[in-house]
Amino acid sequence: MDSALWQKCVEFHGHSCPGLAIGFRACEAAKEKLGLSYSKDEEIVCITETDACGVDAIQVILGATVGKGNLILKDRGKHAFTFFRRDTNEGIRVVFKGFEEDMPREERLKIILSAPLSQLFELKQPKDTIPPSARIFKSIECAGCGEKTAENKIRVVDGKFYCLDCFEEYSRGWGR
Repeated sequence: MDSALWQKCVEFHGHSCPGLAIGFRACEAAKEKLGLSYSKDEEIVCITETDACGVDAIQVILGATVGKGNLILKDRGKHAFTFFRRDTNEGIRVVFKGFEEDMPREERLKIILSAPLSQLFELKQPKDTIPPSARIFKSIECAGCGEKTAENKIRVVDGKFYCLDCFEEYSRGWGR
């Protein structure tokens, strides 16, 4: 384990915890299987199925961020992460196996950081396809609040443009 990189993740996240360790080790598995390194732009994409602590390790280690458009949250409540390389179109889904028994937090952390990757994760084919690169959309002024909003998030009512906060849904219950 790269202890300096682990410490960098802990500093970014704010504390050491099992959730952060899961993301840290998931990155190790993805790096090993796909030959990944830090993504300065969108060379790597991660679709995370959790919004938990491990996502912070992914940002630090692989440079996948929401702002760059190469970290996509598809929250399913699972410690599962799909990593893609844009240059080769290769991908891997890394799924944390969990633990059979309840144990103290520090013991859980120690196991996650030291166990063989094969003991911690299932490596699967991606369920998703590699998403397109991030796009920059034109900003449109909302007729309700006057704030600029990305054009792909605008709704049109009577020829006027509304942001999602000002838009009043009219589905009569059918869209649920």
